[in-house]
Amino acid sequence: MQKEEKRLNLAVLGCGQISQSAHFESCRRARNTNLYAVCDVDAYLLERMNQIHQPERTYSDYDQMLADPNIDAVIIGIADQFHVSAAKKAILAGKHVLVEKPLGVTIEECVDLQAVVNKTSLKLQIGSMKRYDPGIKYAKDFINGEMGELIGLKAWYCDSTYRYPVTDNVQPIIISGKNIRRPRGNPKEDKLRYYMLGHGSHLVDTARFLGGEIISVKAWNTQKFGAYCWFVTVEYASGFVGQLDLTIAVRMDWHEGFQIYGEHGSIIGKTYNPWLFKASDVEVFKTSDNCYHRPIGEDGHVYKLQLEGFADSILKNEKGIGADLNDGIMAMKTMMAIAKSVETGEIIKIAAIKEGAL
Repeated sequence: MQKEEKRLNLAVLGCGQISQSAHFESCRRARNTNLYAVCDVDAYLLERMNQIHQPERTYSDYDQMLADPNIDAVIIGIADQFHVSAAKKAILAGKHVLVEKPLGVTIEECVDLQAVVNKTSLKLQIGSMKRYDPGIKYAKDFINGEMGELIGLKAWYCDSTYRYPVTDNVQPIIISGKNIRRPRGNPKEDKLRYYMLGHGSHLVDTARFLGGEIISVKAWNTQKFGAYCWFVTVEYASGFVGQLDLTIAVRMDWHEGFQIYGEHGSIIGKTYNPWLFKASDVEVFKTSDNCYHRPIGEDGHVYKLQLEGFADSILKNEKGIGADLNDGIMAMKTMMAIAKSVETGEIIKIAAIKEGAL
């Protein structure tokens, strides 16, 4: 691992599962970042993470951490209900932000955050790390450069009944604390909301990243034998229709991917559980040479690649491919439109979603 001379000093808020399984290691591995500080209200958990990852500073108080002038940016890896308030504090303290998906839980709080960020020159990126999957990036480059007009897109995200044995084996052993700050109630109790925010946010972002703006949705939800299945017909602004499948959980291996049909070729992609750190298998057929093209994604560590892209956007002022605030808000509106369509049975325009909570 070769570190660049110019690096971004990162602080991580939250020592829970996503930070332990993704962010701490990525900060240490990325070519252009330092794990400078870690913050958590749980003293035991904070000390354990300090022993394992050895940041330069630890904090039990978020405001004190934000006052540290050596911190360039904050990674927010805490419960969804706290994303927006923590992000706003960081922005007001002059720090760039990478906030885990989903951006928030209500449209109003997300729009309010956007107004705050727009008054600054600071970067705020959503943790939609699959954009940095080398296979998905290859597909996006073909769409932008050679594919021409799109006529159809299918994408699916199907969590598996066998996922937890896999992730238990490949993730670090997660350490728990006794004084963790939790949101009110039980966020996992409402399965429709919990699965849509946690898993649907990935599917919606991939569908928007590859296909462009979604302007309306018509959605169905089926619930049987403890499983939840959404089929969603989406209308794209460029004039074609797509189909999305979100199923939790399929009785098979992790099942995620996409098919895209265009004027000058087609794409078929298979995406893996992110903690396998394996790039998507992608085949691109090009009419220009009547051949299939399959890239080798030698580095599939999407969380590390996400941080490198985030740091480059700040250190080198590169535009990058990360999900920005507008992407985060539009993903929230799309998920809310899907929920409303399931409830009403109607086609819901994304532009009609102005407020509310998922």
